[in-house]
Amino acid sequence: MPKAIDVEAVLGTLTPLRGRGPETVEADEGEAFATLASFDKGAVFVGSFDGESPWERHRGGDELVHILKGETSLTILTDNGEHLLSLKAGMLTVVPKACWHRFSSPCGVTVLTVTPQPTEHSTADDPR
Repeated sequence: MPKAIDVEAVLGTLTPLRGRGPETVEADEGEAFATLASFDKGAVFVGSFDGESPWERHRGGDELVHILKGETSLTILTDNGEHLLSLKAGMLTVVPKACWHRFSSPCGVTVLTVTPQPTEHSTADDPR
């Protein structure tokens, strides 16, 4: 059954993850991210952090990324090379299916994503 979700209220319950990096484990991310709703083969997520995420990719489909607050650099690896997007509050992008990507946000970012599952992660310099 459809329901309305107060994104700001959910964000108010989260604790931003500080200093995210390669050594950050999933257990440390639990209080910084929340699942808002199921969506197709994945879900709608929100989260706040600063630092750098590991590489990730989604073989199940494209991922929508919407920046709610702050700013980030999003690196996407495609067959045509590396693409760097500078995103700030109010902007969005779509990460193509199966492309490795990661966020870098030294000053902090709050994101809303529509993410297909499963998600693969890598801490390699270049996961391709």
